[in-house]
Amino acid sequence: MKRKYFNVVFLGIIFLLCALFSEKGIKTIKYILAQKKSGVTVVIDAGHGGFDPGKVGINKALEKDINLSIAFKLKRYLEQNNIKVIMTREDGKGLYQASDQDKKRADMKKRVSIINSSDPCMAISIHQNSYPQESIKGAQVFYHANSEEGKILAEILQERIKKTINDGNHRLAKSNSSYYLLKNTKCPLVIVECGFLSNRKEADLLCNEEYQGKMAWAICLGVLEYLDTSGMQEVY
Repeated sequence: MKRKYFNVVFLGIIFLLCALFSEKGIKTIKYILAQKKSGVTVVIDAGHGGFDPGKVGINKALEKDINLSIAFKLKRYLEQNNIKVIMTREDGKGLYQASDQDKKRADMKKRVSIINSSDPCMAISIHQNSYPQESIKGAQVFYHANSEEGKILAEILQERIKKTINDGNHRLAKSNSSYYLLKNTKCPLVIVECGFLSNRKEADLLCNEEYQGKMAWAICLGVLEYLDTSGMQEVY
C-alpha cells in the first residue's frame, strides 16, 4: 500500500514539473504512464528458418538454429524483467506457405507484418555473420540510416556486448539502408550479428549454450539501458 501511494505521489510530482517546464516533458511523462499501464513490448526475430539455413559455419553449424537458441534465451531474460516478448518464429520452420513461389520474400513480409502489427517499442533481429577471411570476428549491430532511435539502441547494444562478452571487439554499430527489415518496420529495429561463423573459434563459441546465454544477457542489458534512458521503463 505504501509503495502504491509513493508511486502516485512520485508520478504526480514528475507530471507537475514537466507541465511547468516543457511541452516535451509532458509528452514524455504521458508515454511513461501509457507504458506503465500497457507494458513494454519487444519483438525478437530469430533470422532465417525452414528451407533457409542462413550462414553455414566452418564447423557445419546452421545459423538458423543458433539464432533461435539465442532468441529464446533473450526472451527469458526480458520476461524476467517484466517485458512482454513476441517472437516472429518459435521453431525451426520458416514464415511462409508451401504454396508461396518466392518463399524468401513471403518469409520476410510475414516478419515485417508481425513486427508492425505488434506495435512494439523495438524489435531485435538475431543473426550470425560470415566472411571469406577466417580471421575476421566480432559482433556488430546494424540500424537503419534514417532511424535516430535505432542508432541509439544499436550503439547501446554494441557497447554492452563489447563490455559483457566481446572484449577486444573494436567494431562500431553500423547504419544500413538496404536490409528489408530495416526498411519496412515502423519501430526502431536493430539487427544483431552475434559473431562470425566463418571464424572457427567464434563459431564454436556461438554453438555453446553458456556463451549463447551470455550473448543474450548482454543484449538484455542493452535493452534495459535503452528503455531507461528513453523513459520507457516502468516507474516503480
